Amino acid sequence: QVQLVESGGGFVQPGGSLRLSCLASGTSFRFYTIEWHRQVPGKQRELVASITSALAINYADSVKGRFTISRDNAKNTVYLQMNSLKPEDTAVYYCNRYINSATQIWGQGTQVTVSS
Repeated sequence: QVQLVESGGGFVQPGGSLRLSCLASGTSFRFYTIEWHRQVPGKQRELVASITSALAINYADSVKGRFTISRDNAKNTVYLQMNSLKPEDTAVYYCNRYINSATQIWGQGTQVTVSS
């Protein structure tokens, strides 16, 4: 089965930047729709960004203009470039392969903490 591994999280000051990576196994990565979600304790998981095989992209309103999702199919990797980070961006960030409304494959998550 597909495996997804997130990396790139860390501790940054407000206004700083991080680039998250989602590395996928397999040979069909170019056909996958990949999403980034984030979750904080006591909150519902929220969709941050998504990118399809055709490079259709969407973002949550809260991150538009600050985050950029991209993919490098040759590296089986989707990136989430996060700029102008705010404390409210603090969360565990997960990537997932979206298959349908009932079926997704999730990675382990990477912690992002934005604080002075």
